[in-house]
Amino acid sequence: MESDMRSIGEMGRDSGLGVSALRFYDRAGVLVPAWVDPVTGYRWYAPEQLGEARLLARLRRSGMPLADIRLVLAGWAGGETGLVPRLLDGHLRRLERGLAEAREELSTVRALLGHQETSMTTAPATTTARLTVAGGELAAALDAVRFAAGTDPELSMLGGIHFDIEGGALHLVATDRYRMAVARTSATGHDGGRVQATVPTPLADAMRALLTDGAPARLTVDGDKVELETQGRQVAGQGLGEEFPDYRRLSRLPEGRRLTLDVPALRRALAAQDGEVCVLTLTDTVTVGDDDSTGDRVGVNPAFLLDALAAGEEMLLEYVGPKAPLVLLRRDVEDAFSLLMPVSLEA
Repeated sequence: MESDMRSIGEMGRDSGLGVSALRFYDRAGVLVPAWVDPVTGYRWYAPEQLGEARLLARLRRSGMPLADIRLVLAGWAGGETGLVPRLLDGHLRRLERGLAEAREELSTVRALLGHQETSMTTAPATTTARLTVAGGELAAALDAVRFAAGTDPELSMLGGIHFDIEGGALHLVATDRYRMAVARTSATGHDGGRVQATVPTPLADAMRALLTDGAPARLTVDGDKVELETQGRQVAGQGLGEEFPDYRRLSRLPEGRRLTLDVPALRRALAAQDGEVCVLTLTDTVTVGDDDSTGDRVGVNPAFLLDALAAGEEMLLEYVGPKAPLVLLRRDVEDAFSLLMPVSLEA
């Protein structure tokens, strides 16, 4: 083996493809390593393959189908000057047609939404609630969901923690579209209807900072105003005042198989990942890496999964299927769970 060959990790870092993508393209016969160790099965790439891998990464980001990628790479490697431009032009035309069709469909959806808003009649919503919660439980619930709060300025309604009060329960919810976390804590003092408010993350963080001694806390929601008081200290501010997604509908999933997670081992393995996608192999356990076992494989964002694992020490993973969200269940916080959208392992 030549000393200047790249390992799969080095090739993934230098090309922008990532290790899981390189493994996929090897199995698909698109970018085959120059040498595979017959003992360990470890892949090694020749120096001249780096340019091909970088080209492949760009084609992948453009959304080009795998069949066309294969032909482009073959033409590029063979010096073909006629086929490759035609393939690129054809892909661009498909993207433009797809964008035009998407605009048309979304315009129809907007019209349907407008019709629905004007035709529906709803009873006046309850907007005021005063309740008491255990400070320690509220702190744990905030910690369980905070990592999933959105930061996209284009989706300001997701930039906070949603407080959903109904009966004797307070649910806290956060989502950034790619993941969602939900936790529940018991509450007393509110006998009215359902009251909801989305608390901006800075205000939610200020609330959490008050909850240091576990003393009972009084939460007041009055329209868009939210206030928390404990031990003679209080913090108050305005809610986001925008409609939050129906988290109950989003979390309605078929029952899957549950696997106990070795949280410390998973954290160590995920911390060693340097790409945006890693592979989980699910057998009787959950491990990081695309091994040769017969278990299910699912792609995840390792940073997102690390965030979810940081929320607890005793956790279960519920696996519904390769396209369904992964469900991470907490054992130490009542009714706490998080959903993590999988990442496609296909080009």
